[in-house]
Amino acid sequence: MIEGHKEIDAPAGVPVWDVDPYDSAILAGPTDYYAELRSKGPFAYIPRYSVLACGRYDETKEVFSDWERFVSSRGVGLQDFSLEEPWRPPSIVLEKDPPDHTRARAVIERALSTRAVRQLGESFRQDAESLIDGLLEKGVFEAVEDLAETYPTTVFPNAVGLQEGDRRRLVDYGSMVFNALGPDNEIRRDAMARGPDVVPWIMEQCQRERLKPEGFGAMIYAAAETGEITEEEAGLLVRSLLSAGVDTTVTVLGSAIWCLANNPDQFERLKADPKMALWAFEEILRYTSPVHSFCRTANLDTEVSGIKIAEGTKILCVLGSANLDEDHYPKADRFDIDRRPSDHLALGVGIHGCVGQNVARAEADAVLTAIANKVGSIELAGEPVWRPNNSVHTLDRLPVIFRGK
Repeated sequence: MIEGHKEIDAPAGVPVWDVDPYDSAILAGPTDYYAELRSKGPFAYIPRYSVLACGRYDETKEVFSDWERFVSSRGVGLQDFSLEEPWRPPSIVLEKDPPDHTRARAVIERALSTRAVRQLGESFRQDAESLIDGLLEKGVFEAVEDLAETYPTTVFPNAVGLQEGDRRRLVDYGSMVFNALGPDNEIRRDAMARGPDVVPWIMEQCQRERLKPEGFGAMIYAAAETGEITEEEAGLLVRSLLSAGVDTTVTVLGSAIWCLANNPDQFERLKADPKMALWAFEEILRYTSPVHSFCRTANLDTEVSGIKIAEGTKILCVLGSANLDEDHYPKADRFDIDRRPSDHLALGVGIHGCVGQNVARAEADAVLTAIANKVGSIELAGEPVWRPNNSVHTLDRLPVIFRGK
């Protein structure tokens, strides 16, 4: 066993690569690592963790989307749930496969339907415009804390129906969830140390009596009344909203400001046509890949691109690398909101595609549209600092200046 999963040998034809993909320097600046991974071929064997890593688009998409051969139910991190008990009850959406996944996903998809999200559009827009107006008054501000963390932790808990919001605990819980998918390194230990304060608060907010009678949470609990799911499963689904629904949106909004500040020509394009906000969001997802890596576990002996893969093999699907594959996206290293990369892997693919993507798109559309309509220029006011995270490529600090039109 290595990091909670089965130790394997390098398959025939796969290069051995002595690299630590969870090294803080790589996590903060992964571009060279991505390029070298793609150069290795369909897969590379990383002996430090006894995993196969894939970073080309085609192989990554195949492994990531084929839930019958490469399962999520044995954990989407390094740990194999069939061999070790996870640190918390597994997510019944992210860490399950059919048929259990199908039943739970139907409930949460209904709660987060296009219609349900559309009803929140006006409040999302008003909150976004109010936030951007305030930031324009400040001029110089910290984009991660003042924008990327503030907006999602304001609008999303309200949409879920939380009676109590706590930005720090919501952000810290997301950090715990995503860092726990990596090895037992200092990054993971630092995140998990917040558990005694954060986890009881999160679990309390997920209880039925703590939710408002309207909101996504109440809609999920309504499914427990009909017997579609149990009350315990309803609580787990609400918990999933509070982990995956906050941290990744925080990440992509911070990355959005970074992209626009570093590509003023693309910001001019967005200002000229604010309706491009959603396509700008898709390109930000492709270009920065908020979730840089997720694992799958081979559930049987199989083969991909001529490489034999044994049952029990953990495969590190490096989404950040796949989304920058020049063979799939010409000039992939260029940020271009006219690219319209609807097939990127940043939100997953197939049955495990991000269930909350309707909400994420609505939030991003509101913020980017407000910025396009109100902000004349975005300038960096200091060096961006990226925060090492075992699964998420996220900014830690981004001082910027918004100047009005």
